[in-house]
Amino acid sequence: MTLKVLSLASEAVPLVKTGGLADVVGALPAALAAEGVEMTTMLPGYPAVMRGLGRLRKVASFDSLLGEPARVVSARLEDGRRLLVLDAPGLFQRDGGPYGDATGADWGDNWRRFAAFGLAAAQLAGVGGKPRFDLVHAHDWQAAMACVYLRYGGRPVPSVLTIHNMAFQGYFGADIFPRLGLPDAAWTMEGIEFHGGVGMLKGGMVCADAITTVSPTYAREIHTARFGMGLDGVVRARSNLVEGILNGIDRAEWNPSHDPRLAAPFDAQHLAPRRANKRAIEQAFGLAKDEGPLFVVISRLTWQKGIDVLLEAVDHLVGLGGRLALLGAGDPALEGQLLEAAARHPGRVAAKFGYDEPLSHLMQGGGDAILIPSRFEPCGLTQLYGLAYGCVPVVARTGGLADTVIDANAAAMAEQSATGIVFSEASYDELSLAITRTIRLYADKTAWRRLQRSGMRADFGWGASAKAYAALYRRLIEAAR
Repeated sequence: MTLKVLSLASEAVPLVKTGGLADVVGALPAALAAEGVEMTTMLPGYPAVMRGLGRLRKVASFDSLLGEPARVVSARLEDGRRLLVLDAPGLFQRDGGPYGDATGADWGDNWRRFAAFGLAAAQLAGVGGKPRFDLVHAHDWQAAMACVYLRYGGRPVPSVLTIHNMAFQGYFGADIFPRLGLPDAAWTMEGIEFHGGVGMLKGGMVCADAITTVSPTYAREIHTARFGMGLDGVVRARSNLVEGILNGIDRAEWNPSHDPRLAAPFDAQHLAPRRANKRAIEQAFGLAKDEGPLFVVISRLTWQKGIDVLLEAVDHLVGLGGRLALLGAGDPALEGQLLEAAARHPGRVAAKFGYDEPLSHLMQGGGDAILIPSRFEPCGLTQLYGLAYGCVPVVARTGGLADTVIDANAAAMAEQSATGIVFSEASYDELSLAITRTIRLYADKTAWRRLQRSGMRADFGWGASAKAYAALYRRLIEAAR
């Protein structure tokens, strides 16, 4: 029997993307189709989303959705993916990003924007009417209110909440509660009340029928105070409903043998063309031509990602003959320090700030190693892209990084199972030692090629994860009958 699932998220490729969430949400429908799941993706009607749609059909309308007129329209992407879009101009038709204005400041009404998004999804799923779907799958705090509205609307269908990053919780003041259209019973510790305010992620966690994270290790980590971000008590209370399902990557989109964004395609048996991609990176970043190791970083520039630790280790990396090309955006202070590092090491260190999808593909296809010194990493996708493209991951042992990269220790190298360099934590000592290990390995061309090919043989497509999601959906739907 085909299952009809509504996947609710604040972003999805190819229409809107600020991070890995968009890649995952965009890939899930095709991955799950093979498991008998018909998935429809619902997005907010940002300007970029509305511009990217073709023929529209109205499927629902609201005179007042938390105070704003709105409608839900359906569309199809060129690849056949089903879309629903909440077209609410008062909430989403504005210049800036999905979550904030052009300066980076959060929209002051984000609570209303994403609560309305969740409410519309819950009503489509059956609150106050006939269910159109068998299950709702909500992603992160921006979609978590769908689980809340479903619970307090009689739970017409079960819901799953996937946490892509516990650090982002959607916490707002208590004054918004009366405007959410929820019963007084929702204002409890068993509802959306959290430390005297409204916790949207917390509310979703206590109301969903299952909670998933994007890697098994992260599912274990968030049970602890260190990684639980204040919600570890909720995780432990619902531990029997928490499951880690590893993200995959779209191997059609990320395949070095036919990636049009590369200067030269290649595969595991023919790695020599990677040199042309390396030369293209040097040209794009203004780096000196060199046969030494080229490290790349493709990341948000934040404390979570360990960029401050990377900055401490830059001089060490250059001193050993390495070079660094970085692409990302985030903390202005970190951007300034990266520019200072580039000025100290002209031709050896360079940074570009912003989002550039074609350049990120080129960096994976020509970089020798990708550095990911994260303090925590729920799953991470850049290390998976690195594995697929022979760009050896150098990662901290946390979350999905620990689940996907096998350290090049003596035993793993002897067994030819190693795929990268793993260090214990995001600190100068650990990262600098990892850089040293990487450069020594790079000097042994036979060992390095073996490491690249082992990573490229790894299977991080969506097959196994899609089966896990489909099995979870079926268990929840059966239990709800």
